Amino acid sequence: MSPARIASGLRRVLQALGPGVTTGAADDDPSGVATYSVVGAQFGTSFLWSAFATWPLMGCVQMMSARVGMVTGMGLAGAMREKFPRWIVGTIAVILLAANTINIASDLSGMAYAAEMLGAGPSHLYVWLFGLGICGATVWLRYHQLASVLKWLAVALFAYVITAFLVHPNWPEVAHDTLLPTWPGGSAAWAALVAVLGTTISPYLFFWQAGQEVEEEKARGRRLVVHRRRATSREIVDRRIDVGVGTFFSNLVMFFIILTTALTLHRHGILTINTTRDAATALRPLAGNYAYFLYTLGIVGTGLLAIPTLAGSAAYAIAETFDWAYGMDERFENAVSFYSVFILATVIGAALDFFNVDPIKALLWSAIINGVLAPFVLVALLLVASDPRIMHGQVSSLVTRVVVVITTILMFGAAIGMFIF
Repeated sequence: MSPARIASGLRRVLQALGPGVTTGAADDDPSGVATYSVVGAQFGTSFLWSAFATWPLMGCVQMMSARVGMVTGMGLAGAMREKFPRWIVGTIAVILLAANTINIASDLSGMAYAAEMLGAGPSHLYVWLFGLGICGATVWLRYHQLASVLKWLAVALFAYVITAFLVHPNWPEVAHDTLLPTWPGGSAAWAALVAVLGTTISPYLFFWQAGQEVEEEKARGRRLVVHRRRATSREIVDRRIDVGVGTFFSNLVMFFIILTTALTLHRHGILTINTTRDAATALRPLAGNYAYFLYTLGIVGTGLLAIPTLAGSAAYAIAETFDWAYGMDERFENAVSFYSVFILATVIGAALDFFNVDPIKALLWSAIINGVLAPFVLVALLLVASDPRIMHGQVSSLVTRVVVVITTILMFGAAIGMFIF
């Protein structure tokens, strides 16, 4: 292949990057970092394979969500309203809001502790600084500005890739454990798999992905739903590239977080950690100050990316359920209810940290709610994305639908497994 064709292909990929990258990166929020760190510390390299096994599952779900937004001209809740009664969509939206608020509390706590560990001051101060700062930025910045900021925040995830290289892995051994894993026995291993699935395939990402497609269309001047319907073949291919890169990057970061904690904490007999703070503290004497600094800094960066996603996805779902004006390109006075949901979720999340809510219990409850909600949302997503009327003849591909069916079955199994284990 000629250099000119390679350069042209690279330009195409870079131009296609957008909502898929920010959505994929938002999946590696502080709560996700904590989950992957726990798995690496407890099971070593045994679960490295899961980072690549879950990539096609996450990729197909996110692409289906993106296609719904691109083709219908509506967010996921709006498209669901075309298929299901308002009370069903409203129930999903309210449960999503509750789960996301608890997750925001856990993420703000992790970010605040990270700031304190970096010597920036007391953690309680940073809970409010981060929370209110994110609310202010969302209200005052227009969508294209906010999207640009979120895209650059995704770079923070490279901190975990660099950290893994600082611990000097034995790459042939890592490749062996990734491609030919030894399955750890016992209920704890199954519980870990449930946690990885629940963290990787989360309902808030479905709503955010579809919502961002609507925002992208509005940014191009297509303000009315009728003008946003249907998508060209090129637009769909571009989004496949975008989602493929974003979800691969997300799962690659998961791989390196598990690898880092496996080669440091697990190898030195530190098998039990409860928070990212525990992981960072234990990492410092084993991997050095640079690894500690990058791991901790990454928590702040991923939180700044994830919290707008968590609060925004809930705001999209609630607003579309009740036919409110919505969108991050709208002025506050034109979408008061939409922004109020966003601010309410973030402020309540911040307030929970002042009621001495255990961040691990918050994370557990968020995982439980999301674990129960996810398979039902996937069923609804499948029915919407397979309906020629709602999708204006551009239903999701057969391959995507088959993979999402498999993912739905796995998520139902994970939800049942969560209560068993």
